[in-house]
Amino acid sequence: MKTLLITVLMLLSTAVQAAPSQLFNVKGYTLDNDGKLLSFSNLVFDGGKVIAIGGSELSKKYPHATQLDGHNKVLLPGLIDAHGHVMGLGESLLEVDLRGVGSASIAAQQVSDYAKKHPELQWITGGGWNQVLWPDKQFPSAQLLDEYIQDRPVILSRVDGHASWVNSKALELAGITKETLDPPGGKIIRDAKGNPTGVLIDKADSLVWQHLPQSSEASTKNKLDVAGEHLLSLGITSVHDAGIGEDIYDYYIKRQAEHSLPVRIYPMLSASDPHLSAMLKRGFVQDQYDYLSIRSVKAYGDGALGSRGAALLAPYSDAPDNSGLLLTREADFKPLFDLVLSHGFQLNFHAIGDRANRMVLDQFADSFKRIGGQDLRNRVEHAQVVAVEDIPRFLSLNIIPSMQPTHATSDKNMAEDRIGAERLKGAYAWHTFLKQGSPLAFGSDFPVELANPFYGLHAAVTRQDRDNQPVAGWIPEEALSIQQAFRAFTLDAAYAAHQENILGGLTVGKWADFILVDQDIFKIKAQDIWKTQVIETWIAGEQRYVLADAENK
Repeated sequence: MKTLLITVLMLLSTAVQAAPSQLFNVKGYTLDNDGKLLSFSNLVFDGGKVIAIGGSELSKKYPHATQLDGHNKVLLPGLIDAHGHVMGLGESLLEVDLRGVGSASIAAQQVSDYAKKHPELQWITGGGWNQVLWPDKQFPSAQLLDEYIQDRPVILSRVDGHASWVNSKALELAGITKETLDPPGGKIIRDAKGNPTGVLIDKADSLVWQHLPQSSEASTKNKLDVAGEHLLSLGITSVHDAGIGEDIYDYYIKRQAEHSLPVRIYPMLSASDPHLSAMLKRGFVQDQYDYLSIRSVKAYGDGALGSRGAALLAPYSDAPDNSGLLLTREADFKPLFDLVLSHGFQLNFHAIGDRANRMVLDQFADSFKRIGGQDLRNRVEHAQVVAVEDIPRFLSLNIIPSMQPTHATSDKNMAEDRIGAERLKGAYAWHTFLKQGSPLAFGSDFPVELANPFYGLHAAVTRQDRDNQPVAGWIPEEALSIQQAFRAFTLDAAYAAHQENILGGLTVGKWADFILVDQDIFKIKAQDIWKTQVIETWIAGEQRYVLADAENK
């Protein structure tokens, strides 16, 4: 049995109602709803919600409370990841992981090793590869995978989720040949003779994915439970799940009815799901314990920068014949916006390139004039490369930029190659958005990036990777203070989900979602923020995670 760090010193209760709990001897921090940073040593909660924060005087005010010693640890509100993919995270933790692998040949060998350990699998799946980190920086080939695996199909997602690497068996099963046309919103990478090489960009990889066996409920349960356990270990108590279909919609509702969701989830309905209209007609989904809230839709404007699928106003600097891809047809923008906004659902549109961002802003402006919806806290997911003149439009249109700090520190290796120095002026522009008054909702985009929110806080403050490079930070003028970054992972992330009155802090009336960590992120060197380790995670006043060797922290 694990030893709990928090020691129960006294338990007084009545037959009618359990006593409140008081956590004392902590270095506590929270933001109030105005964004002011508060500190406290005592936290009192009852019925899962905060009823007081303050100092030692609370011990006298609540003498019958269950007393919990925090052992002088740092206490923070549970962190919110405003953009992640829960089932994708579960899959990535169960499949072959190619993140950080140094070459295509090493990646292929790791896939082979994984396949040998799992002879029961019909398909070999995984992801995380990134050709930008490889010596030749070139896309890999089906031929390389074929040297190791010929009897089973293989499909491996690129680190950004916007391209897939497959072997010849997968191409064969999908019927992809020299004669196969690129699908709308996708591209089949080909050699000089027009033959598919084994890399499929954006919607082209759906030609293969559609042939995978349908996930069983047992498999779905395993993915959710594994993902939830991982998120809790990182101090994430709430996540905005960026795009779910009707199958996961129904499954989340089922799990909430069983009171078994591992973390709080704010799912976005996938705009590409054929059952979107039916789900919208069912209205908002909200449970009384705020574990599940469904009132938003996620749509894709374009692809990603690393695979040159982000839609740009001008061609890529390193690929003059390519300006990226639109994943939603231009003709479909107006009916999609009108459908979602007319049902009162928040619309969260993926836009990475400057063309995609402009198109999304233009359509929001048009739809607002005709049908309203400007008060729905609509969002642009990523807002990664924005024309400088378009940045003020986010504020005027009341659009929230939902951004991921570690994208900047990952992309710094290739972003200038892709778009050049001039377009970088409106890229990863966190400080510029914040300075004009736009609230920032921060997340990680897991499993594209690692889910650890302290990696995101570190990236936001330093503009450095975890080797603390470059020394001065990459585009350092866009760095944030630790308090600004903390707000984007707490209060404003909650605001972006209409939840700022119940989540994102530890003021009176909010859910008692909090974490204990091993260092004070407001006092340590910024370069050390990423090293922060979570010791305990609590949701609604219940302990949900304890570090195995908590006593030694």
